[in-house]
Amino acid sequence: MIVVTGAAGFIASCLVSRLNAANFNDIVVVDNFAVEKKLPNIRGKKLREYVDRLEFFDWLDQHHEQVEFVFHLGARTDTTEQDYAVLDLLNLNYSKQMWQACVRYQLPLVYASSAATYGDGTLGYSDQDDALLPQLRPLNPYGESKNDFDNWAVQQAEKPYFWAGLKFFNVYGPNEYHKGRMASVIFHAFHQIRQYGNMTLFRSHNPNYIDGGQMRDFVYVKDVVEVCFFLLNHRTQSGIYNLGSGQARTFMDLTLNTFNALGATPDVRFRGTPEDIRDKYQYFTEADMSKLRSIGYELPFTSLEDGIQDYVQQYLLPDRFY
Repeated sequence: MIVVTGAAGFIASCLVSRLNAANFNDIVVVDNFAVEKKLPNIRGKKLREYVDRLEFFDWLDQHHEQVEFVFHLGARTDTTEQDYAVLDLLNLNYSKQMWQACVRYQLPLVYASSAATYGDGTLGYSDQDDALLPQLRPLNPYGESKNDFDNWAVQQAEKPYFWAGLKFFNVYGPNEYHKGRMASVIFHAFHQIRQYGNMTLFRSHNPNYIDGGQMRDFVYVKDVVEVCFFLLNHRTQSGIYNLGSGQARTFMDLTLNTFNALGATPDVRFRGTPEDIRDKYQYFTEADMSKLRSIGYELPFTSLEDGIQDYVQQYLLPDRFY
């Protein structure tokens, strides 16, 4: 059996689809299934069992001998969340409990970290040296919760026999429909262009970047789950790995490609960045992908042009799930 936590969420539900495509159907999905808006993400998939996240560790105590691998992708992913108690509960302490269970039962573990751990990028975006982790200064409580767990994990004397923490950069693609404000800019651009014929981006409040020139490492969710699938079969060289495309692109690039995928005439406008995130805004991110490449991952990453075209034409326009 393969366990996937956060299974009704964005990335994890796409991972379940990738596993099903490879004939892995003995999958135990873990989540808070009372959040009904996420449930369409796993409807129709081949699954063995649904387990509520609060009941999972009791379930694992009884079934650990049948478990082959754990993907712990469940988390509170709202980057505007200010309640440290919620983040400690779901992102830090639950993950510690997962780690300890995988140590106890000698289960391989892949867990979700985040590029939000890098803060404003002053110290770069390299995953090569764990000694850098305590020096990172995330810009929001969500990033802090992820960095706190990364720091804790690398300091543990007892570790799963294989483990990997994946620092997801700006992931976009199908099955993010439930995420609201936290969905990708591509998702929001698609709907705004369809409804109004234009797209509004955040104005730059940094003199080093023009409006629309803010840059992020946008990575297609299909590439993300391909890396997860690779690690399922790799199971050596544990550590923390960046997971981006390796190439920063501007929000203007993203927006113009969305217009193009829709066959629409570009009309881009700007508004001020909301004050609640203005001082915590990342103007540039770009994953150094050499560490993942060094352990044998060879597949190319989807270009922003091709990723947006696939997302819009194959999923957003027909209103399909992956």
